[in-house]
Amino acid sequence: MQAEDMEVPIINNLNDNGDRQRPKGKDVFKDQQKESESSMESPNLEFEYGDSDMLTAELSELYSYTEEPEFALNRDYFEEDFRSHARGRRWTELTVDEQRAYVMRLLDALEVTDRDKRLKVARAILYLAQGVFDECDTEVDVLHWSRHNIFLLYDMGIFTALLELLSMEIDNSQACSSAVRKPAISLADSTELRVLLSIMYLMVETIRVQTEDDRPEWRAARETFKNELGSPLYNGEPFALLLFTMVTKFCSMNAPHFPMKKVLLLLWKTVLFTLGGFEELQQMKVGARERLSLPPLPEDSIKVVRAMRAASPPASAMELIEQQQQQKRGRRSRRPLVKQDSLDTYNERDPFKNDDARDEEDDPEDTDSGIEGEVDPLDRDVIIQLPPPPPPLRPPTERVNFPKGLPWAPKVREKDIEHFLETSRNKFIGFTLGNDTETLVGLPRPIHESVKTLKQHKYVSVSEIQIRREEELLQCPLSLGEEEVEETPAEILYVGMLPNLSQYVIALLKLLLAAAPTSKAKTDSINILADVLPEEMPITVLQSMKLGIDVNRHKEIIVKAISALLLLLLKHLKLNHIYQFEIVAQHLVFANCIPLILKFFNQNIMSYISAKNSICVLDFPHCVVHEMPELTAESLEAGDNNQFCWRNLFSCINLLRILNKLTKWKHSRTMMLVVFKSAPILKRALKVKQAMMQLYVLKLLKIQTKYLGRQWRKSNMKTMSAIYQKVRHRLNDDWAYGNDIDARPWDFQAEECALRESIEKFNSRRYDKNKNGDFAPVDNCLQSVLGQRVELPEDFHYSYEMWLEREVFSQPIQWEGLLQNP
Repeated sequence: MQAEDMEVPIINNLNDNGDRQRPKGKDVFKDQQKESESSMESPNLEFEYGDSDMLTAELSELYSYTEEPEFALNRDYFEEDFRSHARGRRWTELTVDEQRAYVMRLLDALEVTDRDKRLKVARAILYLAQGVFDECDTEVDVLHWSRHNIFLLYDMGIFTALLELLSMEIDNSQACSSAVRKPAISLADSTELRVLLSIMYLMVETIRVQTEDDRPEWRAARETFKNELGSPLYNGEPFALLLFTMVTKFCSMNAPHFPMKKVLLLLWKTVLFTLGGFEELQQMKVGARERLSLPPLPEDSIKVVRAMRAASPPASAMELIEQQQQQKRGRRSRRPLVKQDSLDTYNERDPFKNDDARDEEDDPEDTDSGIEGEVDPLDRDVIIQLPPPPPPLRPPTERVNFPKGLPWAPKVREKDIEHFLETSRNKFIGFTLGNDTETLVGLPRPIHESVKTLKQHKYVSVSEIQIRREEELLQCPLSLGEEEVEETPAEILYVGMLPNLSQYVIALLKLLLAAAPTSKAKTDSINILADVLPEEMPITVLQSMKLGIDVNRHKEIIVKAISALLLLLLKHLKLNHIYQFEIVAQHLVFANCIPLILKFFNQNIMSYISAKNSICVLDFPHCVVHEMPELTAESLEAGDNNQFCWRNLFSCINLLRILNKLTKWKHSRTMMLVVFKSAPILKRALKVKQAMMQLYVLKLLKIQTKYLGRQWRKSNMKTMSAIYQKVRHRLNDDWAYGNDIDARPWDFQAEECALRESIEKFNSRRYDKNKNGDFAPVDNCLQSVLGQRVELPEDFHYSYEMWLEREVFSQPIQWEGLLQNP
């Protein structure tokens, strides 16, 4: 499969200014007014970013609402078999040994040849993993027994048995061919796969999440299970690779009945469990820097981001129009008090604040100190007074106490110091000294001070050390010898993925495109609704509403799983080796990931984040414990009472982080953001008042600011100010204004080809089986060569004389050939 197969539509519905095209007439005014009001009223979102949502939410998202009748089916099959074994007793009344004996009986029954009997046993096991909910009174009891049963099932070897059954179902050509021929695929076509994947997901997710009251044997089981999943124990490859194979098989239309949502959720949680979450990644990064003798990180980025406050969104077009109309009416309005805006997160005043006073009205946490009248930027250091710090939004224990100023310590690369010295030497001396950053002879005193400051903030990344080491290994392959590669879970996964890496990436992006809310249904697009559509389509309005909510929720969960999976892979591979990260990133770029993510954000992002595509009474485990109330159209429309949808905000942040990873320090990819007119799309995303999301939007705006022109910067000073206050500074980065050097013409193909060449050299050196064939040592000693034992066939001595005559005596020897140059 080639990268060209992945067709991601470029954003077509933008006008020359990059704004979304709207219908003409009165609707324009209404739409702008509505958008203006929504931006004014958007509250601060109390969102805590993490590896995943709460356990109950993650478990409930495994099941579609269409699958709800199957809970009772699982219970019935379990009780039918358990009644004959337990003689009137309940599962919760059995001793652990009796429970083990019954699980062993189920394990034996899984090996029967009858497919229907196997399915019944698998449903009974699923009921145990779901927490024998019929014997529980509360949701807490269900989760308690689910956890107890899952560790018991793992201890008895159920996971390995399920894996064999899953492999059989994947290779079931009869089911695949019948699914391909069917005009419409429904839940019934994937029953066996859904049951198996549900049990495996419950096991992976429940064992992955640690609790304080875990027994010592459970903690040991967690580590064992983690190592098993990350090691090539299953058919010589990690478990995640089997799931990647399912994804590519589904996307190539060879198995359209695969329940993709469950596969993607299980794949994400498997990678999260085996490689580690974001906090574990931070610890691994600290450990890697210590091993390389690099100075410690200037701050913990996770804590810094958690402590940030959201900024007020920039003024919308409607607000600016109203402001201009007021000025035209001749209202001589006195300049309003400049308040401490929520943009001023760390007590840094913004002298370029927008004149519109209404921007500040919707932030109740603002303090009232300020100055009246026009603020001259040149005088700001003299007249601006620091107001008291705002009250914390979270408990003080979680908040980082920053000094008054910016949240991030500035960084400087070695390359930046070299560039600064090269420019200074050319200016003052007339010649350069290459990469020498120590010699300052002939340079004036201020340059000495500048270099000293730059060196104080110099940051050497793990990636730079890895690139330098790779260059040395390529230059001196013999003297440096063989590189010792540590068999980390990320390394094992990369080696397994490498042969089909482009297929995996393209398949994930195809699924992301199909699940994106902005995508239009096409006849040739992938059908991702195979595991949500019922056999009989709805006939009443209520059933149609329920199915509509289920389909939207289904798509949101797929976006959540893919975005989290891609981000985890990029971050772990970057730490493991920079070129492993670069090859995945390049496959993503070639498969049109950048326009795909921009297309995703080219919607009313506030509506997406506040979407209520959930029915609380149907969520697991609520639906199996409580009596089911009668559903009405009103109760379905009401949804939940949450201020925002956790999974959608999580997905948006992940996609922005992926976009940052792809474009950071890549000039040609940054220019792609400019060409695709991403600035207005990203600026609209700033309306979401959540600090972490705003940070990554501002980072993306910062890298392209110098290419957007003076007029854009002039009319977006509030955004520029937010970038200054929230994003890390590079001391000699001229992001805020255009520079002739950096506004150079960009050759996308040349930059990507140079990067690809480095990646291929790395892969061939480290992973090629026939590596260093040209550098293999040659034995020139006659005695040792003749003394080697050569394995000959048994009948060789019978035909030895004939061979000698044919191959030696009858062949003329060209002795003069030795004297000629090759």
